[in-house]
Amino acid sequence: MDMLDSRLSPVEQLMKANPDETGEKVRSHLGSFGISGNMALRPMYLLSGGQKSRVSFALITWDRPHILMLDEPTNHLDFDAINALIVALNNYEGGLVVVSHDQYFLSALCDRIYVIDQSTGVNQFDGDIDDYRRYLLNRAAKK
Repeated sequence: MDMLDSRLSPVEQLMKANPDETGEKVRSHLGSFGISGNMALRPMYLLSGGQKSRVSFALITWDRPHILMLDEPTNHLDFDAINALIVALNNYEGGLVVVSHDQYFLSALCDRIYVIDQSTGVNQFDGDIDDYRRYLLNRAAKK
């Protein structure tokens, strides 16, 4: 989000990054992230943090990278923005590597969990986020 020009609208941001694209294609892509109508034409400084995050995700997914690496992507997002991000990422055709403490986000998005441990390294956890939470609670109770 820090790289966004606060004076430009979301449409202008994407057009600046992709000058050969049509406004219709840019608006459609922004719309898939919930940035549509007049919101797509407002300067960035008038948008909320969640809306700016959506514009950022629209920018980074424009070229359809094979893998997105996201570090705490729900920080500073409201519930509606988190849900819009979940929908957009579930429709994303590439791979995702997500680091997050947001259990709601993880349970709605991820189909595999990897645990990083100093003594055992990186291991796939057999279960979902709720199973992992129970595992941690049981482990803490035994200490």
